[in-house]
Amino acid sequence: MIKLIMVDLDGTLLDTKKVNYMAYRDALQSYGYSIDYEYYCQYCNGRHYLDFLPQITTDNKDILKQMHTAKKRNYSKYLKFSKLNHHLTEMLHIMHTNCNIALVTTASKENTYEILEKFCITELFDLVLTYNDVRKCKPDPEGFKKAMTHFHVTSEETIVFEDSDIGIKAAVLSGAQCFVVKGFN
Repeated sequence: MIKLIMVDLDGTLLDTKKVNYMAYRDALQSYGYSIDYEYYCQYCNGRHYLDFLPQITTDNKDILKQMHTAKKRNYSKYLKFSKLNHHLTEMLHIMHTNCNIALVTTASKENTYEILEKFCITELFDLVLTYNDVRKCKPDPEGFKKAMTHFHVTSEETIVFEDSDIGIKAAVLSGAQCFVVKGFN
């Protein structure tokens, strides 16, 4: 019997590629760097900033942190470009009557709650885990395992909805069954 549903934010629950890209684009420009949209979508989207920014900017951790802080500040300016996965959201509302629902994301806590509030879906989640809540981000399964522990459930009682290769890998490593979400409107 399924007792816990876990869902990823970027690319699964919401299409935020353009939002994140534009926020990073602006942040990087102020430091003299640029990023192409296609490159961002293929190599950066859904990953923690320390996993991709050093390849395109600098290795200086202080500057990387400043860039990411600037990205988080820019995020709200571009929320109008985000799209909700209405089908998945409707499914989660239905499943919420019998299961706990957790959001597990590599996004920052600040940006996560900003977009959840924009779409009025914060209350849908019994638990929200962001990169601020874990030591190791996806593809490490720590976030998924932490949610299972929180609700005292096993991986056999858990389903994960994910879209990215690193998220799918984390879900598989957690032992939970994973449903892959691709392309929604």
